[in-house]
Formats: sequence, C-alpha cells, structure tokens
Amino acid sequence: MEEAISEEVLETMGISRPVYEELTGVVGHLPTIDEVSTLLAMWESNGRQQGLLSWLKGQFHAAVKNEYLYNGEGETHKNIREPKVKDCLYIAHQLFPPSKDKLQSDPNTTFTETGLGIYMVGNVSTEFIDSEYGRKCLHIVDQPISMGSVESDNEYTRMILDALKENGILKTVDAIERGGIFNSLLKASSPMGLGFDILTCREIRLDAFLFGEESGRFLVSLEEKNDDFFLLKLDEAGINCCFLGRSTKGRVLVDGMDYGPYSDFGVQI
Repeated sequence: MEEAISEEVLETMGISRPVYEELTGVVGHLPTIDEVSTLLAMWESNGRQQGLLSWLKGQFHAAVKNEYLYNGEGETHKNIREPKVKDCLYIAHQLFPPSKDKLQSDPNTTFTETGLGIYMVGNVSTEFIDSEYGRKCLHIVDQPISMGSVESDNEYTRMILDALKENGILKTVDAIERGGIFNSLLKASSPMGLGFDILTCREIRLDAFLFGEESGRFLVSLEEKNDDFFLLKLDEAGINCCFLGRSTKGRVLVDGMDYGPYSDFGVQI
C-alpha cells in the first residue's frame, strides 16, 4: 500500500501541498518518489514554460481544433472532450482487454530486446473519429470526412523503411493500422514479454495520438547506434518521424505514468 511522501521530502524536492495533491490526481494514487521525479523531469523537459501546478493541471494536451470535428449536421463532434493521460489507461483497457491467445512472434515487427529506440514514421495522426476508439468508446456512428493518406506516399515510405531494415539499420517495421500507435506498440511488445516507455506529442490530442488510425504511418525500432544514420536518410527522403521512446522490460508507460504490465492488455489483429 502506498504511503504519502513526507512533508520534509516534499520540501526538499520543492513541491508544495497543492502540487502534491495534483500529482496524486494525475497518477491516480499516492505517487512514489520515482513517479514524482519522472513528472518533474517531464516538466523540466517542457522548458518550464508555465508553473508546475498549472502544467500538472494541463495534462490535457494542447489540442488544435481540427476542421473535421466541426463538419456534419449540428456540429455533433464539436464537444468531444480530450482525455487526460490517466483517462487513456481506462480507454486502453476498453479497447485492448487481456486475451488468453498468445500472439505469435514476428521478427519483422516484434521488439527483441530492451532499450531499442521506437519511432513513429509519417505524419502524426490528428484523426480519431473514424477508428475503433471512435466507434467503441465515443459511440460515433455517422461517417466522418476521410483523412487517409495518398497510397503512393504509403508505398514510398514503406520502400525506404524496408531498405533500411534490409541493410540492418532498423530492427522492426510495422504499419500502424487498427487500434493506432498503442495497438502497434502492444503487438511489438507482447510476443517477447517486453513493454514500452513513450512520451506523446503535446501539440496533438492525446486520444488522436495514441488511438488514431490515420493511414500512411509506421512503427519502427532500432539500436541507438543507428539513430543518426536513420534520421539522416529520412531527412534526405523528405519523410517525417517522431521519437516515441524505448522498449522496456515488460511494463507500459505513457508520459511517465505506469499503465502496468503488458499482460494487462490484449492486441487487436
């Protein structure tokens, strides 16, 4: 059972009582010192652009209003609330309940070791309505505007990534499809009993980033020694990418919040 961090330790860490109470709300339980330290590091990496308490209260991402949210009769999608990081744990359990069926290992898509760098290649998804998340969690049944990528762009990106894998630069390459980035990460982790520790893009709605199914995106992993060459080749090819994080020893972490072991989730095939 977790115990509250003492006033002396909080004072040493420069944390006030209101901040500690907000930390508890973000983590979902009495935070450990490691969890507090992780969140403080995230705030530091954000450049302290706002006060710590304001930043913690702002665990909604800086969502940009997307045009497709406002189309359709009566603007029915206008007021879909963006979830916080802790809310996405509940969403993930809804979308990816544990399964007794063990996923078969695929050397092309499965993380084989801890510490691999994980990247999302392609444009970050801003779409979340036309997805499993939209249908199962938001109960959206009307047809939204299509935001799919051009097929020729998909083939071009895949060609570049396959070449990098054949040359030993990439460990894995997998198209991000049903279930979004989160499902692709689970697919890559589960067969070997690994996990992942990722940071999300704060300029994009959190639900769109994790569960959006916009086409033309790929999840790749590689050893740290190949990072520079990989980024150079993508830049030369004019392809965008986003560093997500690293493979871990079996737990799932999103923006510093521990979602538990990979075995708490199933995978959508």
